[in-house]
Formats: sequence, structure tokens, C-alpha cells
Amino acid sequence: MTDIPFHVPMLGEQEIEAVANALRDGWLTTGPLSLKFEEEFAAYVGARHAVTVASGTAALHLALRVAGVREGDEVITTPYTFVAVSEAILYLHARPVFVDIDPRTLNIAPDAVARAVTPKTKAILPVHMAGYPCEMESLRSTAEQHGLTLVEDAAHALPSDYDGRRIGSISTLTAFSFYATKNLTTGEGGMITTNDPALAERIKVLRLHGISGDAWKRYTKGGRWYYEVVENGYKYNLGDVQSAIGLVQLKKLDQMYGIRRRHDQLYREALADCPVILPPAEDEKRRSALHLFIIRLDSQRTSWSREAFIEALQEERIFPSVHFIPVHLHPYYQAMGYRRSMYPEAERAYDQAISLPFYPAMPDSSVERLLDTVRRLLLREPP
Repeated sequence: MTDIPFHVPMLGEQEIEAVANALRDGWLTTGPLSLKFEEEFAAYVGARHAVTVASGTAALHLALRVAGVREGDEVITTPYTFVAVSEAILYLHARPVFVDIDPRTLNIAPDAVARAVTPKTKAILPVHMAGYPCEMESLRSTAEQHGLTLVEDAAHALPSDYDGRRIGSISTLTAFSFYATKNLTTGEGGMITTNDPALAERIKVLRLHGISGDAWKRYTKGGRWYYEVVENGYKYNLGDVQSAIGLVQLKKLDQMYGIRRRHDQLYREALADCPVILPPAEDEKRRSALHLFIIRLDSQRTSWSREAFIEALQEERIFPSVHFIPVHLHPYYQAMGYRRSMYPEAERAYDQAISLPFYPAMPDSSVERLLDTVRRLLLREPP
């Protein structure tokens, strides 16, 4: 019996050859392949501009900075996400204002966002949990009513659609992650999309030490050695070796997404009669990227605890994960005064949640064994 790990990236000879070619070309840092990746990614999501960066966290940080977030400002966001979201806010000495989630979708609750706006609010930062799009119409309405910037965390949301538009083309700024477990991976890396050319140009300056112009070109034939630092920037650029992987992954993305859709259907059919809450179904406005398959144990119908169930799966050599420990439950944030019971829906979801292995590289035999095992365990009482 072979292990079923939580994730295995779908990489092959095309990515290996692309990296080898990038190495042979000798341009290892940001260069022509990174520019090509930006152009093709922007076209794929339907945005006017895309800028590569070193990580999804860097994307959030730069997006918030160019949105004008600064010390003393507030940014409304969700506690039910990875800590990178609040980190990026704190980097700017702003304050993350958490609001609770919609228990059906696990996304930020739009009515709670509207109630949380104060004179200090500068931006709203929704997270498309597991790739299921947030209620963008309501969030956009609140942002426009109060003159706020909408910055989307789309780390899970490639490719997701909302109301006929792809996530990445809707809001002022959208941050993507290409971490190892994401639907498109470059190992580490990220992207910011925007329709505003001025914002795109400023992000390019900030991602490379605040140097004006196309700083990478100073080492090319015809480039100039002279440069000027016009802002206090960061070392947040993405190299051509990673962009080479990204270009191949982008071409394979629709194929990988098709496998995710097939797996999603198999998981839903197999678990339909089990005592769990399944991920929300898509509707006429939302197409999910299907990044994660999160089940929540229904305590009304099963006596399995989350910890016992995970242990039982591990004994079967199946290795799930949990998404996410709400940010306000971590010790660093507890020291700021956050406490359990402040966001009950996020806490309840976390207490129930198990992310099953779910990825295109999973063999059909592993999918079958995973689902058979989960059903067998759920349809009996725990030992």
C-alpha cells in the first residue's frame, strides 16, 4: 500500500526542459522569461497588467502598499486564512480588522464587512477560500460606497470566475501565489494583476529596491549602468528560472483544472451520504478553482472527532491537512488581545475541517482508495 500524501505537484519533462533552457541562456534572475510570463498570465486572467513577485505574501504586501495603506490605517479581512494576509497588513504598520465568515462558503461575510467600516478603514482584503469566489458584488459595493480599495487574495483562486469574469480582472489589485501546493506552481513565487498602468509601474519599482525604470535591463546589451532609487523598495522580484516553470504550468493549467473538476465530482458523489459538510456547490455566478477539497465533520451525525479521524487516515497511509487555523488563535495574535469566541463561525469551521488530498497528479487508483477509505471510516463509529 503506497502513501497518499497531501499534495504532489504536477511537474514533468516540459518543466525540466524549460528550466534547463533558462539555465543554458544564462539569465537566472528577472529577465525576458519573467516578462513573457507576466504578459501571458495577464492575458489568461483578462487583466491589463501582471507583475511577477517573489511570493504570494510579497504580492499582498506590495498590493496593499500601492493601495495607499499606511501606519494607523485599518484593513478589513478574514481570520479564516493563512497568516500571510495579516502579516502583509502589519508590515505596513496598519491594523488587520477581522470579521467573521459565511459558514456555507468559508469566505468573508459581506454584511460583517459593511458593519466593520470606520473612518480609519483604507482597504478590504477578501480571500477566495479553497478557490470558491467571494461575494464580490457586495464587497465592491461597500468599497465604492466608502471610497475603499478592494485588494483580493487569490492564492487559491486560479482559475476562478465570478459573474462571467475571471478572478484577477475584477478588483483594483489581485494577489496570486505560486507556492508548491498551488494550482499553478513555480515552487515559490507570486503575481499581482491590475488594470491600472500606474499601479503596475509602481509595483515594478518597489519589487526591485525602488529602482526607477526597467532595472533588470542595465545588464543587457544596450542597457545603461546608471540607475536611480526613487522609493524605499524591496527585494521581491521573481527570476527567469521560476518564470520558465510558470510558463509551462500556465499552458497546462486548463488540463490540470479539468482533472480537478473530474476529481471534485468523484469526491462529491462518493461522500454525498456521509456525515460531513461538503464544499459549497457552484452557482450561476461562481466557478471555483477547486484548489482544496475541505470536508467538515458534522457533529450532529457522527461521533468522530477531527483529531481521531485524521489519525485513522494516517494509519491507512493517507495524509490530510487542515485549512486553516484561524489567525486570531495563534499566540502572536492572542498577545494582541484576540481571543477564541470572537469569530465563532471561523472557529466552528476550523474545529470541523479536514482537507483531503486533492490534486491532478493523484493516480486514479489513489483517488479510489482514498474515497473508499474515507467512506468506510465515516460510515462506522470511531473505535
